[in-house]
Amino acid sequence: MPLSKVELYAAIRHDARVEGLSSRALSAKYGVGRRTVAMAVESVWLAPRKQNPPRISRLDPFKATIDEILREDLDAPRKQRHTVKRVFDRLIDEHDAQSVTYSMVRAYIAGRRPEIRVEEGRGPPQAFVPQTHRPGDEAEVDFGDVWIHLDGVSTKVFLFSLRLSFSGKAVHKIFASCGQEAFLEGHVHALQVLGGVPRGKVRYDNLRAAVSQVLGRTRGRVESDRWTAFRSHFSINSFYCNPGIEGAHEKGGVEGQIGWFRRNHLVPVPKVASLAELNAMVERWDKEADARRIMQRAMTIGEMFAVERPLLVALPEEEFETGLVSSLRVNRYSLMLTELRQLFSQFRGRVGARCSRVAARDDRRGVAAGSRVPGGSAGGLARSDRRSVGAVSPA
Repeated sequence: MPLSKVELYAAIRHDARVEGLSSRALSAKYGVGRRTVAMAVESVWLAPRKQNPPRISRLDPFKATIDEILREDLDAPRKQRHTVKRVFDRLIDEHDAQSVTYSMVRAYIAGRRPEIRVEEGRGPPQAFVPQTHRPGDEAEVDFGDVWIHLDGVSTKVFLFSLRLSFSGKAVHKIFASCGQEAFLEGHVHALQVLGGVPRGKVRYDNLRAAVSQVLGRTRGRVESDRWTAFRSHFSINSFYCNPGIEGAHEKGGVEGQIGWFRRNHLVPVPKVASLAELNAMVERWDKEADARRIMQRAMTIGEMFAVERPLLVALPEEEFETGLVSSLRVNRYSLMLTELRQLFSQFRGRVGARCSRVAARDDRRGVAAGSRVPGGSAGGLARSDRRSVGAVSPA
């Protein structure tokens, strides 16, 4: 049996003209009606489907009035334009539109407002083209906030996600913050799991960890120095999406991936004793996701990633220090006047978190010592008024 109607028409026409089969024989052979056989013999192309007439709506008598209101809004001050509620109220009060509901007005305005802007020459028409991706070429990165029960306390943490666009292979890691150290550490973890770096663009929104300034309504960005050095080290080609909701569709893959991960693995809210325990669970979930199929794809994520992995750029042999090292002093009240105070106090006394790559130096003796400081021992660091501490990020 032919796979499509065009092939079906071609087969019927061939049997009718070459084999000389009758309409009855063709109908029995292909399991179609006489009308379909007649249409196939008459033309190689399918007849256009008959369009049903538009349904009559109770809103039809008031559409011209709504259009006029929306056109007037084009020249009105931005903060004094009609909302859907205001348009609905005017229809009720001024035009006695008692049969019209708010949902009808809202649905009509949602589609009609951008059309009126185009008709009046106030903006170009918007169109969306489905994205296609070559294997090993592109990826998307984003943070998503999630809530967990951390050592019995409801805590907001941040889910880092890097997703390959071709295969849909995603790597996740949860951090206590979405600062630059976590941003870089998330990249290192994801690239090590994937075994390489995408050759083409990696899409980002305008995270402060990477972007210092957005240059107007362009793609130009002023990047932070550490992020530029990190990109150069791993040969990452960054692509920044438009600010706001308009740019969300440009990295819709990772946006949807974070939502899927949150709904399927973090509902109900997980109860863990530490972030290390939770991240061990996250790594297991990422491995199990290789057997999943995305929508109607014929191959699983793992099978598509097997095609994509050899095409990734090899990782550099040298390591990149993702932590931020700084020298600071403790005041006479044994307090560190830095953002580290907030970091330590967040985990103090209730979380078994650790700060990695912490170096303490006693200025009086000139002795440097490396240590890993458990949460709750921030006060222990600050016993000497003449000690400076350099700290990086929570592990």
